[in-house]
Amino acid sequence: MSPRGTTYVRWLLIFWLFVLSAVAYLDRVNLSIAGLKISEEFGIGNIRLGWISSAFLVGYGIFQTPAGWLADRFGARRVLTAGVLWWGLFSAMTALASGQMGHAVAVLMGIRFLLGAGEAIIYPSANQFVARWIPSDERGIANGIIFAGVGIGAGLTPPLISTIMLQHGWRSSFWVCALIGLAAGAVWWVIARDTPQSHALVSPGELERIERGIPLAGGASKKRLPWSAILGSRNVWALSLAYFCFGYVAWIFFGWFFIYLAQARGLNLKASAFYATLPFLAMAICSPAGGAASDWMTGRLGPRIGRCAAPVAGFVLTALFVLAGSAAHDARVASFVLAGGAGSLYLAQSSFWALTADLGGKSSGSVSGFMNTANQVGGAITLSLTPFLAKVFGWGTGFLVAAVVALVGAAAWLFVDPRVTLSASETAGTPAQRETA
Repeated sequence: MSPRGTTYVRWLLIFWLFVLSAVAYLDRVNLSIAGLKISEEFGIGNIRLGWISSAFLVGYGIFQTPAGWLADRFGARRVLTAGVLWWGLFSAMTALASGQMGHAVAVLMGIRFLLGAGEAIIYPSANQFVARWIPSDERGIANGIIFAGVGIGAGLTPPLISTIMLQHGWRSSFWVCALIGLAAGAVWWVIARDTPQSHALVSPGELERIERGIPLAGGASKKRLPWSAILGSRNVWALSLAYFCFGYVAWIFFGWFFIYLAQARGLNLKASAFYATLPFLAMAICSPAGGAASDWMTGRLGPRIGRCAAPVAGFVLTALFVLAGSAAHDARVASFVLAGGAGSLYLAQSSFWALTADLGGKSSGSVSGFMNTANQVGGAITLSLTPFLAKVFGWGTGFLVAAVVALVGAAAWLFVDPRVTLSASETAGTPAQRETA
């Protein structure tokens, strides 16, 4: 329905969540680009640099479920604004760290841990927003746009950070990241509201479109789900296993790809910065493409195929691209093929979040936060395990393990059934009974 005067405020806010998603990844990937300079100044190698990177994901993972609860309780507007202010503070604190201080590595680990704790709020809050604002048939593309920010933010990071580093030093790059985040958070506070009913610019036509498209079993539910319903769900556990695999593979690109190109492939700083953008540009293209395909297939083939086909195909393609790319002899060919693996992985991204928004409804922040905890565990493992495998067995072994993990992720999606929903009113009885829609 498109009557005259119908607004599209929901898409403006989805766009700004895309911006905040890009800022979040700018703040977290900057360390992988500045890592070479930090290693030189602080006198640390890749393994201890991996500890610092892993500390971010430990904090991020631990606080996923509490962050989801906060988003469910207080709404995406307030919680996400507070989170962005937190990111800016700890990005700035990274710039203040010095190699001359005592226990410098432990200090940097603490700073990155707390930055991760603050960033934990971004995607559970975004999913809570999607559950309240976005009709079910638009959730694939909406989440695809939000997560395209991952590719844009991570893709802009190598050239931006390397340029600032070369001209002003690595600390200046963290100050710039802090200022960008603070500005983006201020805009979100001004333009966002927790519900479409409370936004003055939403027209009656847009409000009717939103309310008509919110699933009764999910976003329209008046109650938040008890944890017994969430933890008793086979769907939640299967999604969490698959997202663990997703995080393991993705964080090879976020945490080590730039250094892999420089050290294993022999590219200089400028060339590494250019080729390191390719996986993230592929993510930015494939994330909304996967979401749009998921919505299209769901409308025509039903939710089981619609929400699950893209993730299964994406994981399998990722395994094939990663194996082929790591075996390529030419550094540039390897960069493009491995970028194909990153893009294929992100064909799956929106399905994770669209499905948890449908399943969780008012509790979508908690459900998606629990799922995203598994993602961060996978990422934290790969940040520390991959450099160890590379040192002992070579980088090819690190990518081989990632390919196997991707196939496990594809298998986990075969146990997901989007037709089986969660309901706060159905918490008595067996887990199967509680899930049955």
